[in-house]
Amino acid sequence: MASTDVIVQEVSRRDDSQRFVNDFSLQVATVNGSGSQSANTILLRSIFQMGIPVSGKNLFPSNIAGLPTWYTIRANKHGYIGRKKEIDFLIAMNQETAREDVLSLSPGAAVLYDEPMNLASLRPDLTFYSVPFDKIVATVCPEAKLRKLVKNMIYVGVMAHLLGLDMVQVENALRKQFAKKVKAADLNWGAAQAGFDYAASSLSKKDPCRVERMDKTAGKIIVDGNTAAALGSMFAGVTVVTWYPITPSSSLVETLIDYMKKYRIRPDGKATFAIVQAEDELAAIGMVIGAGWAGARAMTATAGPGISLMAEFAGLGYYVEIPAVIWDIQRVGPSTGLPTRTSQGDVLFTAVLSHGDTKHIMLFPASVEECFSMAQDAFNLAEWFQTPVFVMSDLDLGMNNWMSDPFPYPTQPIDRGKVLSKEDLDRLGGFARYKDVDGDGIGWRTLPGTDHPAAAYFTRGSGHNEKAQYTERPDDYENNMLRLARKFEGARARVPKSVQMGSGRERVGIIAYGTSHWAILESRDQLRNEHGLESDYLRLRAYPFPHEVQDFIENHERVYVVEQNRDAQLFDLLRLDLPVEQVGKLRSIAHCHGLPLDARSVTDELMSLEGN
Repeated sequence: MASTDVIVQEVSRRDDSQRFVNDFSLQVATVNGSGSQSANTILLRSIFQMGIPVSGKNLFPSNIAGLPTWYTIRANKHGYIGRKKEIDFLIAMNQETAREDVLSLSPGAAVLYDEPMNLASLRPDLTFYSVPFDKIVATVCPEAKLRKLVKNMIYVGVMAHLLGLDMVQVENALRKQFAKKVKAADLNWGAAQAGFDYAASSLSKKDPCRVERMDKTAGKIIVDGNTAAALGSMFAGVTVVTWYPITPSSSLVETLIDYMKKYRIRPDGKATFAIVQAEDELAAIGMVIGAGWAGARAMTATAGPGISLMAEFAGLGYYVEIPAVIWDIQRVGPSTGLPTRTSQGDVLFTAVLSHGDTKHIMLFPASVEECFSMAQDAFNLAEWFQTPVFVMSDLDLGMNNWMSDPFPYPTQPIDRGKVLSKEDLDRLGGFARYKDVDGDGIGWRTLPGTDHPAAAYFTRGSGHNEKAQYTERPDDYENNMLRLARKFEGARARVPKSVQMGSGRERVGIIAYGTSHWAILESRDQLRNEHGLESDYLRLRAYPFPHEVQDFIENHERVYVVEQNRDAQLFDLLRLDLPVEQVGKLRSIAHCHGLPLDARSVTDELMSLEGN
């Protein structure tokens, strides 16, 4: 097909205004440190409060203020909340990137821009709206030094008019954003109203993007994954948190500090927790291992570079069998990589982190709800299996805004696993710390301070036998390692089960995990509606892989493994785990651009691999 035909088709598609009612992607291009985050959040929440499913994704620089930043809001009446590949409406507020941003748009898109940029001459196939932001803000903000911050609220008002947003909802969202700053709220509301009035009197609506009230967000909340993880960890009973600040995990612990100070202080004013900022990630994991040994529920939060530093202590926790929870909010690597871009790039090396034969339990949350619930799963699994457990979130999930049902109050009791009390020891007379009494590879343990002469044992990272005595005997070491492997194998039945979608009878299967899930949901509909290809879908939620994974692969001719890294890391883990006859069914779809995965890219690549 000729390129002109493609453009005509695309423009025709975008002229169908019905396609863009409650179904568009809006991108705001500004500079870091300009105060645009508040304006963008207000836009997002205003759409949400009109009952329309929505998500927000922030693309920001990893170094200093003044560099380009983009914020993308997706509204979708069908509930798709993954990133959309195409941008339907651009708000261009950054002179440095404006030309490139405009040239990257598909034909038929709309652009709102600051008047001095003169962008309308760049392309004839876009809709342009020019707004004199500086003139407008000067009329509502007497203080010149504040105008840079208030200026962004002008585009909130302009977009409210162009999209058809209810200004009552805009004001509600704005006053929620500035809840503790009444004067700031009044000033910014004046700016938003001025933007709305200008658009109403000076701009003629020419693009197809608009909103209409729906009822699909009633009772829902907007929250980021790191906040959900912090809440879940508190409800899980964490009492010791050690950390070293690193993007994109820092906000998890910072939020947890606020919650613990509010809800975990005794009436006498004393804290029932300890949160320590360590000198580095190595010290942080060391403290967690020590606290776990002492009987505390302990955790740390980090990103890929921190996980690298934690390797030796992770091996210690695995070998001497101490509970610990480690949140890995994954980002692009290797080395420093791109600290503010998302990835699923730590999966393979975390699975075997440390030297020697080591295997770790990993959980894969795909939503903020699962950040909350898997925090509790992680602590229970860590204590039941007496081992470090890694929760593999990512920047997209951790730091971006997601729509969610309110989190349910936990009803399951805390599970501390196989712990012997004084009364148990009185009855038994003694115990062997590393003896497999029950055939599941998990020994019984005591907690320090247990008032019984038989409670004590040595916790050593060197060779030890069933009684925790030092040994270098080959049979003792081999028996211990085989028991650890048996324990890990038993975790398949206790980790969160995979989620299956589809009839289970299609030729093509898809496996994904974490935030790739949101692209898969939309891609499966595209495959069905555009290509007539039905698919089954298995979302993995944990490693070691539950038994249903092999069954899923066995029942399909081809299985596409979708993930966000270069080297197809989950694909490789599956190949290590599967019978050789199943490995040949697997196909890899891997993306490593640092942006959240979008459905269109998955659909196009899968159809290409299908030979279409």
